[in-house]
Amino acid sequence: MKRILIPASGAVLATGLLAAGLAGTAQATSDVASDPMAKNAAVAQSIAQYWAESNGAALRAATESNIWDSKDVAKLKSTGGYSADTKPGVVAPIGEEKKTATKSQNVNMPKTIGKVFFVNSKGERKWCSATSIQSRYRNLVSTAGHCVYDTAGNADTMSKWVFVPGYYQGKAPFGIYVGKQAFTHYDFDVYEDFDRDYAFVTVYNGIKVGGEKAVSKADFDAFKGPKFVDQKTVKVTKDEYEKWVGTTGRVGKVVDEVKPQTTGPEDNRGVYTPLEVSEKAYNDAAAVGGPTVVKVGAQAFKATTIVSKEEAAAYKGPGNAYEDKANGQWKIERFYTKQWVIPGKDAEYYIIENVYVINAVADAGRLGDNVGGQGFAYNQPTGKYVRVFGYPAAAHPDGHKNFTGITPKWCYGKTTAKTVGSAAKKIEEHIALKCSMTEGADGGPWLLKYSNAKRLGYVNGVTSTFNDQDGNDRVDYISSPYFDGETNTVYKAAANVWSGKIVG
Repeated sequence: MKRILIPASGAVLATGLLAAGLAGTAQATSDVASDPMAKNAAVAQSIAQYWAESNGAALRAATESNIWDSKDVAKLKSTGGYSADTKPGVVAPIGEEKKTATKSQNVNMPKTIGKVFFVNSKGERKWCSATSIQSRYRNLVSTAGHCVYDTAGNADTMSKWVFVPGYYQGKAPFGIYVGKQAFTHYDFDVYEDFDRDYAFVTVYNGIKVGGEKAVSKADFDAFKGPKFVDQKTVKVTKDEYEKWVGTTGRVGKVVDEVKPQTTGPEDNRGVYTPLEVSEKAYNDAAAVGGPTVVKVGAQAFKATTIVSKEEAAAYKGPGNAYEDKANGQWKIERFYTKQWVIPGKDAEYYIIENVYVINAVADAGRLGDNVGGQGFAYNQPTGKYVRVFGYPAAAHPDGHKNFTGITPKWCYGKTTAKTVGSAAKKIEEHIALKCSMTEGADGGPWLLKYSNAKRLGYVNGVTSTFNDQDGNDRVDYISSPYFDGETNTVYKAAANVWSGKIVG
């Protein structure tokens, strides 16, 4: 991200990152960096459709964020006590604004957590963990800064960024929430300072994709959402086919006629179909076949039926219609030879019709109204109990894979009393927690005073890094930036921004 830094006098000094000689002469005008994501409802709807189409195929294809590789999983070092820059503060969770917190020893997953999905600068579909958090318009997501800004590609915000609370194997039970505006600390946005690896993202109202629906061409043309033209094949008569071809000038499909074929009694495809013949043909067949053909018996037979005078007169077959005067009856004598026929098929005619399909979408409402939102806490003492949630998926450095990323996991314990750092990661002021969750859990919330009954607590950190303290090539500690007054400044800037609807 390149920015113009403006000194107190207002004169433009430099563009982008300052050279060392200029670093002391220019200052940022604010701790808050804000960047647009989906700039309008139409863009947001196309992003939601990208992830939702084909029953969430793109969501299922995404893999966990992997900005840290195995060599980055190193040991953290103590850097001293935390430095609270203002008084401690909290913002109550949604629904708990006027209630006191309660304690519970049981663990239920919060309804607010889910995955953020995005496309990075390499075109890869990735995801991190995140949570809904309290805000004025109930439209805010908390996650890690590196789950919003493309640090690996030294680019702007991730492409096609969405939050899916309660995500499970391609399903978005509460809707898909498209990012509208990202807020993080200026030092992370410009300098990739991982002491500020947190972000707050405003999201549009959720969108629910109701499935594909065939409509008239007029309705299709009028529909402004995602849509496509499909085709279906319809069987018609020969006359209908010829009329359709003449009217449209298009070519359908014709399956040629298959003529019946005679065969023998041994052929399983054959159907026994006696053939009416003349008396002479009957006599010839009987003489040739006769009783010597054991399997089928005589090759010819005859049958006489009593009919009316009118039926006898109308008969035009090869047999004999006659009056049996002795008995006062009219009769038809028919002669048959035995045969087996493989049936034929008439020609078949098909036309190709256009089917106009829209993807029906509906407004899912505000994020906080649907899943609630965690509270927010800053400048809190370290060494406090927290519950950390996330979707770990990556293997440990030794290749062992404990997690799948399909369902959320949690860790519980006291954070380190002192802040920790890592020269390799350019970190000086993180807090850490003993936990074996791996990548995929990054961006997940660290919750103070978590109530299992209410499934609510206070976001006081987000998973940023994964570390190996005992040197056995297994992640055993995770770390988060320390949330101080500057974090609160970023949070407040984001928590008061409206985003609006995509549809409806």
